Amino acid sequence: MAKIKVPAPPVPDQLKPKPKRPGKTYGPQTPVEHGAEAGASTVGWIDERTSLSGGARWMMFRKVPKGTNWFYTLGSATMFAFLSQAVTGVFLAMYYDPAPKGAYESIRHINDDVFLGELVHGMHKWGSSVMVVLIFLHMGRTFFFGAYKYPRELNWVIGVVLLILTMTMSFTGYLLPFDQRSYWASIVGVNINGTGPLVGPYLNDFLRAGPYFGATTLSRFYSIHMLLVPGAIAALMGFHLYLVARLGTTAPPWLKPKTAEALREEEVAA
Repeated sequence: MAKIKVPAPPVPDQLKPKPKRPGKTYGPQTPVEHGAEAGASTVGWIDERTSLSGGARWMMFRKVPKGTNWFYTLGSATMFAFLSQAVTGVFLAMYYDPAPKGAYESIRHINDDVFLGELVHGMHKWGSSVMVVLIFLHMGRTFFFGAYKYPRELNWVIGVVLLILTMTMSFTGYLLPFDQRSYWASIVGVNINGTGPLVGPYLNDFLRAGPYFGATTLSRFYSIHMLLVPGAIAALMGFHLYLVARLGTTAPPWLKPKTAEALREEEVAA
């Protein structure tokens, strides 16, 4: 009696060996290929558990209107200036002493004794001016291009708050060297804030952290400049970028939308 052979069950696709790469032997051969294979496997392992690639594709790959030019890079340039300020500020904070007797001496030590200290301090000092100029240019471009209109009103409000926070960070950072110029200039600035209606006197007392300028004032300015304002800017900047990616950018005002007839002619020609 002949035996009946039962066919073996099919192998799942997950267990099948990967097909050979065209023009190459199977598997990585050189150390570079081994490294690339390991990197791809690591990224794939992380993405399978976090699904971050979907969010990255949503942020990076989106439609851009015609007529986009270099004026649209002012926002990214402002963000880069903020990141530069954050990085250089962290290095400066490693040597800075927020005390009336040590603040000026710590700045002198950074510029004269620390390796590349003068360069980092110069980048932070002049970078603040660059950031202020860039954010004003970005706000001007947004206003003149009409990018504050529906549905981007909330993004415009967030941009105004970011402008105020940037000015606050510049003002509080000006006192930190604690020399004669920064000391008296900060007194003038605080007194001007104190002349405001209703909240002016309270804002004056809050900035001074007491009845007069002293050690508590310097600590208050340092805390606002180093911790409070940068954290708020980073959070609002992230929400700002989310709205830009979700709502898109506007076309330049000199580009008028095509009429229905022109669009119909393009469809027929295609």
